[in-house]
Amino acid sequence: MKFYFTSLVLCDRRVFVNRSLTLENIKCYGFDMDYTLAMYKSPDYEGLGFELLRDRLVSIGYPHELLRYTYDPSFPTRGLVFDTKYGNLLKVDSNGNILLSSHGFTFLKREEIQDYYPNRFIQRDDTDRFYILNTLFNLSETYIYACLVDLFTRCSRYTNLPKGYQHGDLFMSFRSMFQDVRDAMDYIHNTGSLKERTIKNLEKYVVKDPNLPVLLRRLKEVAKVFLATNSDYIFTEAIMQYLLESGSGPKWRSFFDLVVVDTRKPLFFAEGTVLRQVDTDTGKLRIGTYTGDLQHGTVYSGGSSDIVCDLLDVRGKDILYIGDHIFGDILKSKKRQGWKTFLVVPELSKELQVWKEKSHLFEELKRLDVFLAELHKHLDSGSRECPDISAIQTRMRVVTYRMDMAYGQMGSLLRSGARQTLFASQLMRYADLYSSTCVNLMHYPLNYLFMAPPVLVSRLPHTHTCTHTPIVLSSFRKMLWPYEDAASARDTSYVSTRYGQFLLMKVAAGLWKASWQL
Repeated sequence: MKFYFTSLVLCDRRVFVNRSLTLENIKCYGFDMDYTLAMYKSPDYEGLGFELLRDRLVSIGYPHELLRYTYDPSFPTRGLVFDTKYGNLLKVDSNGNILLSSHGFTFLKREEIQDYYPNRFIQRDDTDRFYILNTLFNLSETYIYACLVDLFTRCSRYTNLPKGYQHGDLFMSFRSMFQDVRDAMDYIHNTGSLKERTIKNLEKYVVKDPNLPVLLRRLKEVAKVFLATNSDYIFTEAIMQYLLESGSGPKWRSFFDLVVVDTRKPLFFAEGTVLRQVDTDTGKLRIGTYTGDLQHGTVYSGGSSDIVCDLLDVRGKDILYIGDHIFGDILKSKKRQGWKTFLVVPELSKELQVWKEKSHLFEELKRLDVFLAELHKHLDSGSRECPDISAIQTRMRVVTYRMDMAYGQMGSLLRSGARQTLFASQLMRYADLYSSTCVNLMHYPLNYLFMAPPVLVSRLPHTHTCTHTPIVLSSFRKMLWPYEDAASARDTSYVSTRYGQFLLMKVAAGLWKASWQL
């Protein structure tokens, strides 16, 4: 069995593990393009998307006062939910419990949230009412919702109503506002205005990582590699040339065994669409359905995940698919096809940085939790004593607020205080691996065993309350680091009885997970 140590990889280069996976068993690597191979510069790119979205709304009749708003990257975060009934932006956990809410740029107090949602809870399955803003492209959309609600709320021409705004005989509901924004988003993507502006200034908007072609070459030496993107061929060609080609070096298509554009994910992972060949000289599609064998260097349009498996002669479990879209890339490829999944989370770099800087706040939150338990230690169901915990609760709210503000106005992508967000729960459920960039794969051997922590050790709360036999890690040193020179071995401190076994298993598996998962 191949065995390496993730803990030796620097934190910002690390790939994190939810489910064990051996790269030696992967026969095919698949990539999305946008925000996966092509990383867009933040906040410049989100600002461009917001600008185009704002201008489109004004062109179809929205007030010109909207032009006064500019993109503020400190406000939105991924994974928020827009309530099309009341116009609120919601941050929720995996069960639909509301962690945070804003109406425009005004954050709602606990009592105000209860006025809208008496149980401080939403039915996430009600997708007709609640829209999850899960993608990085949704950041500009998230911000425009806040701008629109703020604009109409402040504008004296409009009367504020629970479900929208009244102006004379005209009623602007939050539902119709939502639909207008969705249509405007489709417009700037489908007409190519966003893509045109991107292509005209690639250096401003696209991150060029010299390690990307190195990674793709190494992967292609040991496995098949394919690209499956929703973008059209013209845009894909421009982006891939910029990222992968240099002077007289190889053409970008040589880095892949198969290139598929216009995939229309998540439909691609179900019935798909007609598979056609692309004329790479004109960018136009050739008529008729392609039914032949795989032709290297040929670009295809449409198709489905089943067709990709047939063309590459691989099965679902042989594929590691890498993308940034929790729904379109990861959830559907996992649930419908059984592909192994790798989620790209660019925000993870900031999450880890802030965690290092503000970890003392989380430690304080844990101490407050212990203190709360101590107050009730000698009480049971027959006790009449009621300890005053108001000061502790207030301090917990203050600490949670300070933690959240370190990430931005909407807080962390992955947590609110000690509670995980909806996005975090989806990441843990559907992504086998995740990292801030796909390029981090190059820091691991391509026969690497990514080992997930044992479930009983890391996930179930009761396992953290057990006391185990004291363990001295130095006695296991030869087993854990057989290649290390004994003379240079550092003295390993004694591990406390409560966490000894827990820490040992983490070290042995090399899985010092991101702190927000603990």
